[in-house]
Amino acid sequence: MALTLAEIRAKLQAQDNKQTSGSSDSAVFAHWNINEGETAKIRFLPDGNEKNSFFWVERAMIRLPFVGVKGQAESKRVEVQVPCIEMYGKEYNCPILAEVRPWFKDPNLEEMGRKYWKKKSYLFQGFVRENPLADDSKPENPIRRFTISPQIFNLIRAALMDTEMENLPTDYESGLDFIVSKTSKGGYADYSTSKWSRKETALSSEELAAIEKYGLFNLSEFLPKKPTDVELKVIKEMFEASVDGRPYDLDAWGSYYKPYGLGNAEQSRPAEKPQAAAKSAARVVEDDEDEPPFVPAVEEAPEVAEPIRVDSKPKATNQRAEDILAMIRNRSKAA
Repeated sequence: MALTLAEIRAKLQAQDNKQTSGSSDSAVFAHWNINEGETAKIRFLPDGNEKNSFFWVERAMIRLPFVGVKGQAESKRVEVQVPCIEMYGKEYNCPILAEVRPWFKDPNLEEMGRKYWKKKSYLFQGFVRENPLADDSKPENPIRRFTISPQIFNLIRAALMDTEMENLPTDYESGLDFIVSKTSKGGYADYSTSKWSRKETALSSEELAAIEKYGLFNLSEFLPKKPTDVELKVIKEMFEASVDGRPYDLDAWGSYYKPYGLGNAEQSRPAEKPQAAAKSAARVVEDDEDEPPFVPAVEEAPEVAEPIRVDSKPKATNQRAEDILAMIRNRSKAA
């Protein structure tokens, strides 16, 4: 049966909402809003994309600051976030990083290079088993998504590299919970005391039923849209204007990328933007901790012949989990 125009529009709008979901999306658990001294317990799940080697996907964004908006006399500084196309595969070349990489060979340009370097975060999914947020808007589907900063991700990765971890933490029968702990350090939110639970647990019947009913998210669907050739040209123009200290040109670039707050179309919305310090005395910096390489020539990881598959079903034996963990460790070492 052919869809009506209204139904087609509704489906397209639903797709747009899914791809550009931010902090208003109740499926995203805003762990950065927990109070200092509180913890949240999370159980990660596999990616719904069985071709993904890991149970997360990496997101890389670049921030382009501008002194203001062209033509607006009293305009304040604005910032545009653009996707780094290298997150979609090694065959893609980011025009900004291509320009910035050589800057790290010059000490006088290194600080500027860090300013325009990609900022990484990592998308996960799973259940929130212990939630200290009284005002959290819980969606009907209890499978939540998480935007994890490099600081927390490094703790997750370090545990996977530990040979004493015998089972995948996403295993339905013998997985591990991850405990997000928020403290402060130097006036900023600090998550360095976060850790994996020591005790393995099975998913509850309710959690298994939720997976059966709703299925797992394909995490790559929540990455920003891959830039087209035209959009890459616009990104390069904006980068050059930002470095030169020119204002943001709404007429030239507004149809592609906008600073958040300058309208509704194609805005550069900061995904999962942490709330202001009213929630906590510590300032929150969720995705500023990623560092550019000191030796750009060896930045890229070698190819791996076969991608590993993290099955969404419980493993029959520990051997399968050991094999997958070994492959994750090998790939992590290469990266």
